[in-house]
Amino acid sequence: MENRVIGIDLGVTSAHTACVVDGAGGVICKRQARPTLESLSGLEAAALAGAPPETRLSVVMEPTGAAWLPVAVFFIRRGHLVYRVSSAKASDLRKFLVRHAKTNAIDALTLAKIPFIDHKALIPLELAEGPAASLRRRVRVTDRLRSQATRHKTRIRELARQMMPSVDEAVTSELRMADMVVLERYADPRVLAVIPLSRLTRLIVAKTGRGAAYAERKAAGWIGAAQAALELYGDDPAVPFADLADELATEIALLHVIEAEMARHAEVREEVYRQVDPDELARSLPGVGLLGGPTLVAAMGRPGRFPSAGSFRRYSGLTPKASETGNSDAKGQVMSKAGASWLRDQLVMSANVARRVDPELARIYYVQMVERGAHHNKAVCIVASHLAGRAWTTMRRGQPYVLRDIDGTEVSIAQGKAIVAEHFTVPEEVRRRRRTRKTRGKAPQVLSARVKSVSRGDDKRGDLPHGEASSPLSRPSRGTLVSA
Repeated sequence: MENRVIGIDLGVTSAHTACVVDGAGGVICKRQARPTLESLSGLEAAALAGAPPETRLSVVMEPTGAAWLPVAVFFIRRGHLVYRVSSAKASDLRKFLVRHAKTNAIDALTLAKIPFIDHKALIPLELAEGPAASLRRRVRVTDRLRSQATRHKTRIRELARQMMPSVDEAVTSELRMADMVVLERYADPRVLAVIPLSRLTRLIVAKTGRGAAYAERKAAGWIGAAQAALELYGDDPAVPFADLADELATEIALLHVIEAEMARHAEVREEVYRQVDPDELARSLPGVGLLGGPTLVAAMGRPGRFPSAGSFRRYSGLTPKASETGNSDAKGQVMSKAGASWLRDQLVMSANVARRVDPELARIYYVQMVERGAHHNKAVCIVASHLAGRAWTTMRRGQPYVLRDIDGTEVSIAQGKAIVAEHFTVPEEVRRRRRTRKTRGKAPQVLSARVKSVSRGDDKRGDLPHGEASSPLSRPSRGTLVSA
């Protein structure tokens, strides 16, 4: 079968520029196309001119906004292969092919050349359909709304800090419902400072349903912050309390709208997730939970489109870059971040929970922190990479994930937590040395006997069946656990 490739430089407000090459890389034709049936049909006919009837086109393009979707739908429905490549990869190749020029035609030719240079790294695009397509959209919109809600919360806290500089003493963590209740009605320190403590306490109890002791502690903290602000600012005209309070009320109102819309989309997301993954295999993974399951399934799509667990790990962007030259092989490189950020964020959050339950993942985290000098974030990202491989294996085989000890013995959740707590708890002095925050001195850089007893080895479980354990690491004076 003759191989022909179309490189398409997508235009958002202008026409697409296409370049068709043959199996040897020679240019057959160049055309302009628009996202209409007539225009794309003309491009397909020009690309297939003179080719055998069974010729299958390979269409390569960048994920430019929403412009890629009409082109992908057209060519996939006609039986052709469609590839989306990263803009960074296309840019690097273009600079190599033509160093000092950039045009739409050059970009299209560059995209057409990519399959000849890096064919093994290309994964054919598969369009989600029905419930799977709905799931992907709901996951994306809830993630976007969650990001917007976080920005509004950050802005609310910053506005409150402008009016009441000692607000951090009243709000020791992220903003809670009780804090929103106070700021929504009494953001102006001049009003908040004179409200009776009992009245504000009753309001917090009525709106949040929390106990009186909690409500009174919150109310006292906010009233104290307001009084301290008035002592500091007085009637200084440079601090417009009324305007700041009004702006803060707007931010809170917008936050409520976003949270309501997020809850609505999350409800539909749960419905379609149960259709796509009726056995909830994704949620059988440790640390994945309610939010992570839909995210993993939406990002992975059909597991079979990835040839291996390592391929999905690379797709997630959690694998490190490589740097090797001569006899030098640099370790500890940064992540590639080649995948979707919303998938990567979810895997990292899930990994931070999974390392407390799964002995195998806990061992990876422990070795990275204690033996290899990694800080917490780096160690969690490495665990997340392994979790991505295990997620692919679980979904590919259609079997629920099973917790195992590092010797391959199946364990329960309670047993897993006990093993992690007993053998893979990172010492506090090690954590102090890894932190970037200023502390009272640093822990000595000394390896404990426990660290020295942990054997080195890479986790292979993502590529092995649950019943096949990769060369297990030995732990001194421990027998094999029997599943309860």
